[in-house]
Amino acid sequence: MAPPGNEHASNAERSETEPDRAPGPSGTKAEWRSHLTRRRAVTPDAARVADAGRLAVTARGLAGSGTVCAYVPFGSEPGSTALLDALAHSGARVLLPVIPSTPGPLEWAEYTGPSSLVPGRLRGVLEPAGPRLGSTAPATADRVLLPALAVDRVGVRLGRGAGYYDRSLAFSPNVELIAVVRDTELVDRLPAEPHDVRMHAALTPGRGLVRLPCSARV
Repeated sequence: MAPPGNEHASNAERSETEPDRAPGPSGTKAEWRSHLTRRRAVTPDAARVADAGRLAVTARGLAGSGTVCAYVPFGSEPGSTALLDALAHSGARVLLPVIPSTPGPLEWAEYTGPSSLVPGRLRGVLEPAGPRLGSTAPATADRVLLPALAVDRVGVRLGRGAGYYDRSLAFSPNVELIAVVRDTELVDRLPAEPHDVRMHAALTPGRGLVRLPCSARV
């Protein structure tokens, strides 16, 4: 029991030592985003690098000779340009998103190597410099690798909340959708809304490609 007058100090000590608990099935999207962002912020750099390497190795088996839509990791997002190179070296044509100047579906352009990436309109975001292929390009892909803060066991994906991918995936109803997350970000249940598009699988560093049971829209 804390000495009288030290309740606030005791609470502060507990907040520093107790784990950051997940919001649970009844949590809101905002609560989940806050929780997951805090957890990513304290992930050691060595763990990020190791995860990126394992994802790149797994990605080699996903490509084949078709088209894969992927992304350049931003901030704490899992992945790397090595993953993009692994896809390309496996024979895939790799398309990357270009953020539009006004809210709407993402544009797309082809990735031809790290030297083809240039700063995008948002600070810290790299985008391909090649010709724009339009917002319907994902419809020509065999699969789409999406960044996510988390994905659950029935395919509900939690993104950053900007809605770019939700608007873009309307153009690719028959394409395999794969959320790229860390192992702890594949969770039992996330809050969902009618406009959310469900994933077919999750790509994780430790478990590899995890198939998810539901691929229909929420």
